[in-house]
Amino acid sequence: MLSSRRAFLGTAATLLLAGCSSDVLGLRRAVRVAVSWSGEELRAFHKVLGGLGTLDYPVEVVPLGDAISTAFGTRSTRRPDIVMLPQPGLVPRHLADLEPIPDDIAPLGQARLWKELLVHEGTTYGVPFKTAHKSAVWYRPSVFRQVGVQPPRLWSEWLTLNQTLTRAGVTPLALAAGDGWVLTDFLENVLLGIAPSVYLGLATATDPRPSQQPQFGAALRLLGTMWSTPGLLAGGVKESLVQQFPDALVEVFGHRKAAMVLASDFAEPVVRSFAADPNDIGLFTFPPMTAGAAAPVVVGGDVMVLQKPTSDDARDLVRRLSAPTAVDPWIAEGGFLVDGRTSGYSPELTRLAEQLTRPGEQLQFDLSDRLGRIGDTNGLWRVLTDFLIAVGRFDTALQDAVDDAMTELRKVEEG
Repeated sequence: MLSSRRAFLGTAATLLLAGCSSDVLGLRRAVRVAVSWSGEELRAFHKVLGGLGTLDYPVEVVPLGDAISTAFGTRSTRRPDIVMLPQPGLVPRHLADLEPIPDDIAPLGQARLWKELLVHEGTTYGVPFKTAHKSAVWYRPSVFRQVGVQPPRLWSEWLTLNQTLTRAGVTPLALAAGDGWVLTDFLENVLLGIAPSVYLGLATATDPRPSQQPQFGAALRLLGTMWSTPGLLAGGVKESLVQQFPDALVEVFGHRKAAMVLASDFAEPVVRSFAADPNDIGLFTFPPMTAGAAAPVVVGGDVMVLQKPTSDDARDLVRRLSAPTAVDPWIAEGGFLVDGRTSGYSPELTRLAEQLTRPGEQLQFDLSDRLGRIGDTNGLWRVLTDFLIAVGRFDTALQDAVDDAMTELRKVEEG
C-alpha cells in the first residue's frame, strides 16, 4: 500500500541506526532493514527494536518511503537484508529476489488471507508484521448526538445519515483524495459488499479485467451516489483532491469541519494527537450493503521478507520481530494491529481486532494491492480520481461518469 500516510506525522529527523554500532567502524556487518515508515511510525519501530534487548549485531533502518520497491534487485553490500513490505501483493512478483522464511516461523505466513500471498509451492516467503483494518470510519459522537443520529447499520442508512447531517448544516465527510489508496479503499469496500465472489475472482486472476465485470461498474455507481451528494465533502472536491490522509483526520478532529472520515486503524495516533476533545472520538466499521448481507472487511498490512542472499543475523532479527510481545512498544503508541491478536489495544482498536478474527466475517485482502499495475497510481488510483472529479461537477450524469471510468480502466488493462 504505497501512500503518503507513511509520512503522516511529518518528516522529523530520526536515527537511522539501532543496535550497538555500524559496519562502517569495521565491526560486524549491520542487518539493514528497509521500511516505508517515517515520523511517528518510524520512531515507534525504533522502540520495537530497542525492546529486543542487546543484539550480537548492529541494525540499520533504511527509510525508503514510497520508494520501498527499490529495495529489491540490488546485490551491493548496502542492499537491505530485510524489507518491511507494505504491499504484500508484490511478494509473488519478487520470488526470485527472496529467501524462504525459516521453518520455525513459516507458519505465521500461512494464516488465512496471508497464505495465498506469502506461500508459493509450499514455501513461505514472508511473515506478517502488522495488519491494517481498512474498513474503519472514525467520527465525532458529539455531532451525531447533536443531530440525533446513530452510526449506520446499512449502506442506505449511511446515505440517509449524510443527508441528515447536511440539512443540519454539518459537512459529513473529509476525503483524502490526494492519497489515491483512500479512494481505492472506498471502492473495495463497496465491491466486496455487493459482489464478494467478483472481488475474490479479480484478486486471484492471473489477468484481472475489472472493466469486464458489470458488478465493478455497479460498485462505481453506488460510490458515485455518495460522492456526488451536494455538501458531502469538507472543502468540496477541489480541496479533497489535494488533501492527504493526515489532513482529512485533522479536518474532522482538529478543525472540526466534518463529522467523519474513512481511515484505517493506523490513523489512531493522529486522531488522538489532534482531537480538540479527546473524549469525542468514535468509530464504526463499513456497514453491509443490504440487510442480511455480511459487512465488508478489507485488510492490508506490512510483511517481512528476506532478500537473497540472506544471513543468520537477518534470520535471527526476523525471528525476534515475529515474537508475540516484540511489537508491544508500538501497540502502546497506538495505531498498530497484530494478525490474530485481540488484546492490549485501545477500545476502538480492540473492536477492529475482534472483527478481524471472528469466524464468518467477510474478510478479503486489499484488492488494488493484488491487481498489479492496474491498481497502482497510474491505474485505478487515477481512474477513481477522475471519477471523483466528474461526479463532483454535478453537471455530469452519474452513469456517464461510470461509463467513462470503465472505459479508462479498460485502457489501463490493455496496457
